[in-house]
Amino acid sequence: MLILVANLGSTSFKYRLFRMDEFGGEVIAKGGYERVTDYAEVIDEALDTLQRDGVIANPEAIDAVGFKTVLGKNLSGCVMADQAVIDALDGFTAVAPAHNPPYAAGIRQFAKSLPKARLVALFETAFYQWATDASVTYAVPASWRDIGIRRYGFHGASHKFIAERSAELCGREDVAEIARRLYLDGPQSVTGAPLRVVSCHLGGSSSVTGIRNGVAIGSSMGFSPQSGLPQNNRVGELDSGAIPYAMRTLGISLDEAERQLTKESGLLGLSGVSNDMRDIYVAAAAGNPAAQLALDALVHSIRHWTGAFHFELGGLDALVFTAGIGENGVAIRAAVCRGLEPFGIHLDAAKNAACGATEALISTDASAVKILVIPANEELVLAREVFRKLS
Repeated sequence: MLILVANLGSTSFKYRLFRMDEFGGEVIAKGGYERVTDYAEVIDEALDTLQRDGVIANPEAIDAVGFKTVLGKNLSGCVMADQAVIDALDGFTAVAPAHNPPYAAGIRQFAKSLPKARLVALFETAFYQWATDASVTYAVPASWRDIGIRRYGFHGASHKFIAERSAELCGREDVAEIARRLYLDGPQSVTGAPLRVVSCHLGGSSSVTGIRNGVAIGSSMGFSPQSGLPQNNRVGELDSGAIPYAMRTLGISLDEAERQLTKESGLLGLSGVSNDMRDIYVAAAAGNPAAQLALDALVHSIRHWTGAFHFELGGLDALVFTAGIGENGVAIRAAVCRGLEPFGIHLDAAKNAACGATEALISTDASAVKILVIPANEELVLAREVFRKLS
């Protein structure tokens, strides 16, 4: 089965074409476009390129298109990308303005460009659908909860891949199989001790997730992708009382407050330098205190959420770093693990320093907790789930 995985951003379109069967899959082509203003144009251009390069005989050879949709109103899971999905995306456009409109536009366009292909949406919130009510419910009036205000959690495809792969690396194929089949079968019991994992997805957008036996128990992200850890230019965690106070004191509108919190905050707002971690590293090394504060605040938040899930899980078997910062951030990983030896978390400094953006075990032999670096592979998760859905 040929499955095209479509990754649509506010101004970007990236794709990977997978050949999938019941034994797994492989990427046979990939590409992308930046500064996109017309999704119809770049989608058709991508299909033409695949045909011109001889990857496919014609666009009709593509059996399915998978979309890593973020947040839908009253809808989650792995579902056919039909009008109900578009309506769900449109219903929460105000909550995820950078994500939902591009995916709605992409689904509409692929329905036109590939009318015979089956379209499937895997919502980022799907991985958290088995979290307890207590862990996802805000203490707000019932009328707020009735309109969908709750903790959703994001980066679900990334954390699901970590759930699968970390189980394999911990020698727990039983848990890996549960994680792989989660959207088909739901949570399953295991024999023996539970497998307890904290997954740190650290990149331009970051979140920490607690995972028990392949199933998420909660996420640092809440109602929107603005929450949790400091993001690249989004605020992360913020007391709700700060917004009306800032509006009154600074004389700004709600729209302006929202713009500043989503465009000028996070690592950019803290460092005053950049929203790119590479620039912040350079500035901090040169003695810039604001840049160093941005690094320290990010580490503090990672440790805060890791500690919370460590406690909730009743212990920890693996601590995993993934995504751009997680895979490349030697100093960040060291800072997160510093002083945690009493909790059985022993980082091997040499292994950590030698690890690039490749899969690696970076804990010492004496560490009770495995510290792992696992490169993110959200596209593979999506391709697998599309194949399972259609099979």
